[in-house]
Amino acid sequence: MSGHFDAQLMDGVALSRKILGGCELRAATFVERVGRRPCLAAVLVGHDPASVTYVKMKQARCERVGVESVLVELPETATTQQVVGAIEDLSADQRIDGILLQHPVPEAIDERAAFEAIAAHKDVDGETKTSFASMAFGLPGFSSCTPAGIMRLLDAYDVDPVGKHAVVIGRSPILGKPIGMLLLARDATFTYCHSRTEDVAAIVRSADIVVAAVGRAHFVRGNWIKPGAVVIDAGYNEGNVGDVSFSEALSMASLITPVPGGVGPTTIALLIEQTISAAEQAQSVTAL
Repeated sequence: MSGHFDAQLMDGVALSRKILGGCELRAATFVERVGRRPCLAAVLVGHDPASVTYVKMKQARCERVGVESVLVELPETATTQQVVGAIEDLSADQRIDGILLQHPVPEAIDERAAFEAIAAHKDVDGETKTSFASMAFGLPGFSSCTPAGIMRLLDAYDVDPVGKHAVVIGRSPILGKPIGMLLLARDATFTYCHSRTEDVAAIVRSADIVVAAVGRAHFVRGNWIKPGAVVIDAGYNEGNVGDVSFSEALSMASLITPVPGGVGPTTIALLIEQTISAAEQAQSVTAL
């Protein structure tokens, strides 16, 4: 492909509304059948302003579609043992269907130990090693919400990954690594880039699908983008800007996610959708 493109925006807000509409119907059916609402518990350690805002946003979306939201707040001084204990209590509580540990947690906390305390059948944010393995092997389980939301965006805009070269910049266990597994499962050819990758720009220029998840504002420049590529900006930085230089990429990409309004809303919608799935599955097991 060559030439000038006026990229179409991939509207995550509109897609999230559609997903949440389905969630509202499923939640109402669950209440009618079971007599209670599906329930998501969020664990918040400390009072990081961004984390507090994110949790409130997730709670508001839950309430809007008929999903109960429980918040467990722990002080900044909490130990790993205390965080793990709180999560284990939630894992054992039959009234709780899904558990979200809001991250990042304070540096003194062993974040991986805290994630692993979440029971696999309640890991609706797809954070545990069990969830990652299930996703990588194509087995039943919960996908990481941001990568799952990205896949839903690609589907909503008829982007077929089969045979395409997809490049992600970032290798985090909750975004970079899992999006690779999901795209491989859809027969894309996948390349991971990271802080040690030489000549990142050249690799990105070969990509039909770019996923930017590096956590650096405007890191991906417009002249890195192959004409007509699909650009997914999963970054969110100070000043409400993403990892892609949006104005530069607009004339190169065929499709691009805005920041905000792209990947973020779909992430929250997938979290709620997976919470309802967990509630339905748990009820099916209980009924056996």
